[in-house]
Amino acid sequence: MHSNPTSFAFTRSLIHAAAALALAAGLTALAGCDARPGASAPVVPVVPAAQAAPAVAPASQPQTRAQVFEGVKQMAALGRQLFFDPSLSGSGKLACASCHSAEHAFGPPNALAVQLGGDDMRRAGFRAVPSLKYLRGIPPFSEHFHDSPDEGDESVDAGPTGGLTWDGRVDTRDAQARIPLTSPFEMSSSPAKVAKAVRAAPYVDAFRKAFGDKVLADDQATFDAVLRALDAFQQQPALFDPYTSKYDAYLAGRAQLTPAELRGLQLFNDEKKGNCASCHLSQRTLEGGPPQFSDFGLIAIGVPRNRALPVNRDPRFYDLGACGPERTDLKGRGEFCGLFRTPSLRNVATRKTFFHNGVYHSLEDVMRFYVERDIHPEKFYPVVHGKVQRFDDLPKRYWDNINREPPFDRKPGDQPALNEAEIKDVIAFLNTLTDGYQAAATQASR
Repeated sequence: MHSNPTSFAFTRSLIHAAAALALAAGLTALAGCDARPGASAPVVPVVPAAQAAPAVAPASQPQTRAQVFEGVKQMAALGRQLFFDPSLSGSGKLACASCHSAEHAFGPPNALAVQLGGDDMRRAGFRAVPSLKYLRGIPPFSEHFHDSPDEGDESVDAGPTGGLTWDGRVDTRDAQARIPLTSPFEMSSSPAKVAKAVRAAPYVDAFRKAFGDKVLADDQATFDAVLRALDAFQQQPALFDPYTSKYDAYLAGRAQLTPAELRGLQLFNDEKKGNCASCHLSQRTLEGGPPQFSDFGLIAIGVPRNRALPVNRDPRFYDLGACGPERTDLKGRGEFCGLFRTPSLRNVATRKTFFHNGVYHSLEDVMRFYVERDIHPEKFYPVVHGKVQRFDDLPKRYWDNINREPPFDRKPGDQPALNEAEIKDVIAFLNTLTDGYQAAATQASR
């Protein structure tokens, strides 16, 4: 269990603040885009150079508020084109949007445990694609996270918390974007390849307007500019932080939950039943902000090994999360082994693959793992010579890291924390966390 990290203060750059204001003023939302592997990227009209104001005014000229907003809009529009452009990848077939589908809460568009990539589009990684929505509230990674004075006793150590990836190794969206672009089993590109693609892209004039001609002369500078534009695109609240679920409407008094949804919410919050809210915070912050449905803490829960992943054919390989192999700064720190960041449950009902290794493909299976892991371990782990091989994806020397709080506080012979009817109610509640409820209600009334 981790404490609530929602009241920490971020230092926002001007572009981030202006992006929020620009969206409030009506920045065009993303619609109808498709960048599946092999599909052509959607082309967004680019304003000709002669018709648009520069995205960034010369340093000697102070910018007006209107110029700042216009620059942010242009940067976000450029980032959108980059996000859907498969030519940035080594194969020329994989865009950011191929794995982070706008129609699936910017998460995976299918039920694959991991997506295929690489130069030949056949390489598999070993982690499920996370959603890119609701990253704004995640704090930078800290080994010892303490609540602010506004929310509680700062002496309370919530443990390792934060970071934007499963292992918490990066803290900013531009740093996060660098990972898939250069990963050999994802987009498998490089600064030189990305720069070459940008120079040949239909949006190159927009790129020059945003960053200047000199940037394109240098591969690394071009690559860094691409990361900045992708960051600007993901700073649009209407797309990435909309808070338009039925539960948000319920908290605002604009919707009523069904009896099943209300029962599910109660079970979700009950420390003696689901105890989900101990990590997936469901209440508004003390400042009145919407719940994030995560405390963003890193935790080990002993998820079963996904034997369908090619990398797991090697019995010596383990994905140890915060202590490696992708993250290297905590290598050798045993207390971090097996820990992965708690994801937000917003839009979780739209997913078809769950946990860091994609081992499960339905919320029903996820819920049964939570409530029966310690009661019926044989349902989840291999049985060899009559003995259950518990926690088979984590070396035994790290088992002390595994969470034992409810509902993981039971033993064989005990009753599960939730029965099948209660599991259905919790899932009914989880479905209220899907964005678009207000939009759907508006369309239905027309």
